[in-house]
Amino acid sequence: MKKKSIFGIALCLVIMTIPSCNPDEKKGDASGYFETVETIVSAKGNGTILSLDVDEGMQLEAGKKVGQIDSTQIYLTIRQVQEQKGAVLSRKPDISSQTAILKEQLIQANRELKRVENLFAGQAATQKQLDDARSIVAVLNRQLNAQQTTLDKTAASVGKETNPLEMQISLLEDQLRKCRIINPVTGTVLVKYAEPSEMTTIGRPLYKIADLSTLILRAYITNNQLGSLKLGQKVIVLTDLGKEKLSEYEGTLTWISSKAEFTPKTIQTRDERSNEVYAVKIAVKNDGFLKIGMYADVKFAR
Repeated sequence: MKKKSIFGIALCLVIMTIPSCNPDEKKGDASGYFETVETIVSAKGNGTILSLDVDEGMQLEAGKKVGQIDSTQIYLTIRQVQEQKGAVLSRKPDISSQTAILKEQLIQANRELKRVENLFAGQAATQKQLDDARSIVAVLNRQLNAQQTTLDKTAASVGKETNPLEMQISLLEDQLRKCRIINPVTGTVLVKYAEPSEMTTIGRPLYKIADLSTLILRAYITNNQLGSLKLGQKVIVLTDLGKEKLSEYEGTLTWISSKAEFTPKTIQTRDERSNEVYAVKIAVKNDGFLKIGMYADVKFAR
């Protein structure tokens, strides 16, 4: 009995010397996984990929040209349509040169009319001479107006013939621009789907890119937690990076779902999946260690 009592006392002393550990200290108020906006850059033209200066892990700036699709056929078609447009425009009349003779005749006729009017005023010309001079001016005016109208109609008709050709050239030039592969967003290349010398078509994915400087933690909260949260609120994000303790990051609550949903299977236990929760998004600045798909816990301010 004495030995058992000594053993019991020793066991109690050992237990008392072990530091108390509260499992809730490491448990967050919500759990989720990191994600980001991923952009799949697709080809906007058809043809052979002449160059694609993209590698997985490469940092790219928005607006940078990263590749080129063969556009020889489009360029030659543009030249052909431009020649067709030039041939049509060659039929457009030169209105000023074709009316120049009549205009000069009209100037001379007006001078003659003025001279006859002066003579008639001095009773040195007859009424018939004055009427003849006025008739010549009137005839030349009608001829000039008729010729001007005809030439204007011809020029307008030629102009209408060139409109479809101009639209076709604009369409081809747009296709030519789309053969240049331009990176749309600043970020890191995640996946490369195509290589130079391969044939591509409109809509075929070339590479996937995402901005990894800030990741979004999609977590889920209960209805009871909903009332204590607001947009812009600062929270603590805990994630296991393989170190002895959880790494802490500061996050900002940027979005709260307006409707409830069942907890995703990958987040909670089977019993907790029956509860309805609200999805939230938390922006976390990435120091390079956070990865897409990594799980994390969230602690809200008490």
